[in-house]
Amino acid sequence: MALTPEIPPYDLRAANKSPLLRDALNALTAWHAQHCLSYANMRQRMFGTAPATCCEDLPWLPVRLFKTQDLMSCEQSSIIKTLTSSGTTGQAVSRIYLDRETSLRQTRALTAIMTSFLGKQRLPMVIVDSADLLKDRSRFNARAAGILGFSVFGRQHHYCLDADLNLQIDALQDFLTQHRGTPILVFGFTFVVWQRLLQAVISQGRKLDFGPGSTLIHGGGWKRLQDQQVDNATFKALLREYLGLERIFNYYGMVEQVGSIFMECEHGHLHAPAFADVIVRDPLTLEPLPPGREGAVQVLSALPVSYPGHSLLTEDLGVLHGEDDCPCGRHGRYFSVLGRLPQTELRGCSDTRTIPA
Repeated sequence: MALTPEIPPYDLRAANKSPLLRDALNALTAWHAQHCLSYANMRQRMFGTAPATCCEDLPWLPVRLFKTQDLMSCEQSSIIKTLTSSGTTGQAVSRIYLDRETSLRQTRALTAIMTSFLGKQRLPMVIVDSADLLKDRSRFNARAAGILGFSVFGRQHHYCLDADLNLQIDALQDFLTQHRGTPILVFGFTFVVWQRLLQAVISQGRKLDFGPGSTLIHGGGWKRLQDQQVDNATFKALLREYLGLERIFNYYGMVEQVGSIFMECEHGHLHAPAFADVIVRDPLTLEPLPPGREGAVQVLSALPVSYPGHSLLTEDLGVLHGEDDCPCGRHGRYFSVLGRLPQTELRGCSDTRTIPA
């Protein structure tokens, strides 16, 4: 069995997934070492050149490295898109170079994941952002890339914020009225949804009803909500009360591994799909930790061919809960992200530089 982006993302148990993912990642490691000299040098100095016998032994790069080095494993002429991460003004940003193959693999993987949550029917879609964000499609930041990636799962897209990120509430109400009786798909970055949609509705003393069966997909920007003492449960409760949204799924992902997102299930756990995985490591020793221990999150992905982003140590703090035994029935590892590791540069996936706190 080949580990391809199109396979059902949550069907493989560990006994079948682990060797397939290990072999795929070993092949990517060899590919990047052959085609990216900087990666080859770092891999040899840090880990040696022997193939990994398990995923925990795979070479990894610190995700911060993409802010200081241009890492690519393809010819410059084959790059079709450059993604940049978020960051406050003056901060360095990651630069991720995509060729056609990598972009296609990411799209297929994201489609497999989202189809398992949403089904194959494309629903009327509300995007909690401004359409102006997508003007330059050759060079995207994380937020624009996310919008473009998720927009394929909806139809009749309605951008509910204007160019200044103000909610156009009457136009949104008209859209909901037009599609009354039909479930709505809503997508936005967490802090944008919180401040520019939910808080705007509350401040105007109004409520909206997205209707039964509507689904919100959101991710990124949690640190800003935590600073305001807003947790996931509060966020969901207010969305239910003021917008009538019952199906709410958070996701964890980053521009350095587009496509390999970790979706939140009905029990509040983030799930690794078949073509990706997560390892939690001790922040001091970097040894893999068992379930229940908090540590640094490492993310693995079998997707990136044009840049060496297949094994990355993030700056996020997380905890692994288990594998193959989540009550939701999905197989694979499941975990939670708890925040940023101490003394790391704050960076959310939503690129909310234009949004005042």
